[in-house]
Amino acid sequence: MNSKLPPSEPAISCFLYSNNSQGVNVYFNLFDFQQKVNYKNEILAGITVAMTMMPESLSFAILAGFPPLVGLYAAFIMGLVTAIFGGRPGLISGGAGATVVVLIALMQSHGIEYVFAAVALAGLIQILIGLFKLAKFIRLVPQPVMYGFVNGLAVIIFMSQLNQFKESTAPGAGWLTGPPLYTMLALVAITMLIIIVFPRISKAVPASLVAIVCIFGIVLGFGIETKTVSDIASIAGGFPPFHIPEIPFNFDSLGIVAPYALVMAAVGLTEGLLTLNLVDEMTGTKGNGNRESMAQGVANVLNGFFFGMGGCPMIAQTLVNLSAGARARLSGIIASLTILCVILFGAPVIGRLPMAALTGVMLMVAIGTFEWASFRIINKMPKQDIFVGVLVAVITIFLHNLALAVLIGVIISALVFAWESAKRIRAKKYIDANGVKHYEIYGPLFFGSVSAFNEKFDVAGDPMEVIIDFKDSRIADMSAIEAVNKLTGRYRAAGKRLRLKHLSEDCRKLLKNAQAVIDVNLIEDPVYSVATEKE
Repeated sequence: MNSKLPPSEPAISCFLYSNNSQGVNVYFNLFDFQQKVNYKNEILAGITVAMTMMPESLSFAILAGFPPLVGLYAAFIMGLVTAIFGGRPGLISGGAGATVVVLIALMQSHGIEYVFAAVALAGLIQILIGLFKLAKFIRLVPQPVMYGFVNGLAVIIFMSQLNQFKESTAPGAGWLTGPPLYTMLALVAITMLIIIVFPRISKAVPASLVAIVCIFGIVLGFGIETKTVSDIASIAGGFPPFHIPEIPFNFDSLGIVAPYALVMAAVGLTEGLLTLNLVDEMTGTKGNGNRESMAQGVANVLNGFFFGMGGCPMIAQTLVNLSAGARARLSGIIASLTILCVILFGAPVIGRLPMAALTGVMLMVAIGTFEWASFRIINKMPKQDIFVGVLVAVITIFLHNLALAVLIGVIISALVFAWESAKRIRAKKYIDANGVKHYEIYGPLFFGSVSAFNEKFDVAGDPMEVIIDFKDSRIADMSAIEAVNKLTGRYRAAGKRLRLKHLSEDCRKLLKNAQAVIDVNLIEDPVYSVATEKE
């Protein structure tokens, strides 16, 4: 929860401790955020996030054919940079699967050096999007698309954890059977049970971290044989080394790298900004999409030069972070530094962590991510909204392409909106005492409503003078201007005069900019403007 420092304290103060019944709270002011932060919750949440992020980053790196450490380096770099400079506290970034999937084909065709170049270029694109403040277009995503996105993502998180019930992460590996399967199922069930029950006992420590520690202790104490993090890959290494991608710096290389970079930048920003909006709704606070875009871009540029596979905000780890009570930037910083410490020093210990514990945590995240409320309101939603939500979820689940799913959802929603708006245009007709016929137009005049607009007029049967009143309408685009132009031509050909009335200021500007094709007399009316939102 956001909170300002007391008036007596200077704005540059970094820490101000205060004791209360819930423990020690700390005012943590990092850059432009002044927040009342529960220091203990932030540290524990950060450690929990790191534990859940490492296996996922390793799995995605191996899936794409990268060296395993490339995934952990991405988690560290993305997490640290975006935690400090990102668009909002509480958002967790790392080596996400959505962006990695985009690069698999490039890895297979040209090798990892081209991948690093693509990641760096994607970062530059994201920085430019943030600088030019284009992140605002995420507002165009309607609520049904958000429902489909979140529900589809929850199913993906759930389905991805089923791979942990296989003998290995190698393609074509068989499912566990017999005692290994029963052991895995039992440990996962215990993990989920602890996460459900422990908050009723105490909320002092994140339930997910308690579950991980308990399962770790059970496995070590009883000598239980089960899958561990080290079964995925070795996580020991050094600090990410600086490395310039070894590719020819020419237009041929740019032609190879640029398409992948563009798609990666788009996918990363789509996931990131949708996740940011989701956190905004959950916490009742407001993030900065443009700042998040720039931070994500800087992190990806660094990834390209420090052996990272790049990434974006990770909704599952973000939800783990929020459910653990984190609300500030400190948890993200702790998570990234924990990953670095594990790489440098803690690999032997973390490598023995049971995968069952991490699987149980992620399954609970999937259950918590799903918008169960969408089932309660489905009978109250318009049919087209239900269709859009289901379609977005299906595309997300089966194609694993969140950017494509959201894009299709937005396009369909926009087309439905245009169709419904087109049907709303109406015309009230009457002839005044002077024999002038008036057409009072209601509804927007744009490409979708042009046909219905033209059908309202009886050029042959109208008197010699006609006035079209746009008091309750507006001319929205070039299609509307062309429609008015053609209508004017029809009245002129019939020897009749057409005039326009009550045009808003921006509509008049559109018409005056097209005087070469439109010849009408504008009746002067009081100036009013269409409301716009200032950025």
